[in-house]
Amino acid sequence: MHIYFSGIGGTGIGPLAQVAKQAGYEVSGSDVTDSSYLNSLTSQGISNIHVGQDTEQIAAVHAKKPINWFVYSSALPKTDPNHPELTFCKENGIKTSKRDELLNEILSQKKLKLIAVAGTHGKTTTTAMIVWLFKQLDIPISYSVGAKLSFGDMGEYAKTSEYFIYEADEYDRNFLAFQPFMSLVSGVDWDHPDIYPTREEYYRAFKKFISQSQWSVLWHGDAKELKLSPAKNVLLLHDNEEAINKIKLPGHVNRLDAWLAAKSIFEIIDKPLDELIDILNSFPGLSRRFENIAPNVYSDYAHTPGKIRGALQMAREVIDNKTQVTHLDGVQGAGEQRTEPYMKYGEGAAQSVTPQSAKSASRVGGSADKSDSAMRGLVVVYEGLHNLRQHFIKDELKTIFDDVKKLYIVPSYLAREDPNLPTLSPENLKNLLSQQAQKHTEVAQLDEKLKENIKKHAGSGETVLCLSAGGSGSLDEWLRQQF
Repeated sequence: MHIYFSGIGGTGIGPLAQVAKQAGYEVSGSDVTDSSYLNSLTSQGISNIHVGQDTEQIAAVHAKKPINWFVYSSALPKTDPNHPELTFCKENGIKTSKRDELLNEILSQKKLKLIAVAGTHGKTTTTAMIVWLFKQLDIPISYSVGAKLSFGDMGEYAKTSEYFIYEADEYDRNFLAFQPFMSLVSGVDWDHPDIYPTREEYYRAFKKFISQSQWSVLWHGDAKELKLSPAKNVLLLHDNEEAINKIKLPGHVNRLDAWLAAKSIFEIIDKPLDELIDILNSFPGLSRRFENIAPNVYSDYAHTPGKIRGALQMAREVIDNKTQVTHLDGVQGAGEQRTEPYMKYGEGAAQSVTPQSAKSASRVGGSADKSDSAMRGLVVVYEGLHNLRQHFIKDELKTIFDDVKKLYIVPSYLAREDPNLPTLSPENLKNLLSQQAQKHTEVAQLDEKLKENIKKHAGSGETVLCLSAGGSGSLDEWLRQQF
């Protein structure tokens, strides 16, 4: 079967293309822009990849070898219903679908049990941690994860694997396409208002996802929010369990993700829980999850209030404990294999912080514990992800940066926007902040002035945390070019 992936350079489509290729399918695809990830896919044998998307290009691919299945991202029909590739396939009777339908086909054909990780926050890290566990235990595993790994590709298929580990996205209700063997929910906090206009609709989707699973693991606080009825096939975890103290990863959110991963996998493989925790204590981290870009400069994908609080807590902990984070000269692109960890944790990095004291990252909410010495040394550069989301979270943003030393706000990263909604500029966002936050907030652009300010802060020993959407033209991309 010949599968054509539109947007093959994306973190959702690309890993599935890798899985399909390794599983024996003919794979081709396209993307709007070139990237190092496309080069990586080509080096793995997916040679028929084109930069640019038009009718002539896909017609030539189809003429050479007929396309049986056209796979696209959720955003494509929304942003461009007359997309030339999609139109060509419909006119020529080629099957079209989002990636979820194809994955279900692969799961069925290869007889794989799906372990699906969903959640407003933490799902990428938790998925990667489970992959790390299987790899360190030398258990064959197939998976798809939406971030760069230092210990494998973003997507892999192992012929003898029993399970498929999947980062299940709730956007466009994608995760409801599956009936997992086991589902994990890393955290629930209303998001994607363009898909779920109310909190109740968002919660209903997660409840349905859980109901479609043979087994589920989630936090007690989230189960309470979702108003889940007790069930024998649902394991509830508490974020104040003493055993979490055995996890020594920096960042309370990381420790919670690790506990969720360990407890879940403990249920299905014959290994002691302490052994799983020991393995997770050496987890090397993920790209763009508190990733070190330059000395004292970090990039994080945090873009919702819960994720932002978690990133701020992580930064405070790094400062308090003087956690050593490796800086690698020449940060690799999305598809390049990296043999060193994204984060190298210092000796005893997390010894002084317990789940009870790190309330800022709690899966069930709570305000941040404030450490004046740490926050005085923290500088934040904020790039909002989506104008729509900035409108949605503006009330929660009001005080979230009150206690940092300095805040720079750059223009939001725009995608999948409502054209009727006024764009919130950096000036608008600054004016929405509390009076306390406005005193140390500066409007900025991705330019030489911001670069020099970051260098000055980092050079003086302050920690610079850049909260960035990622993607072409983003703060994250700019950082990698400048540093």
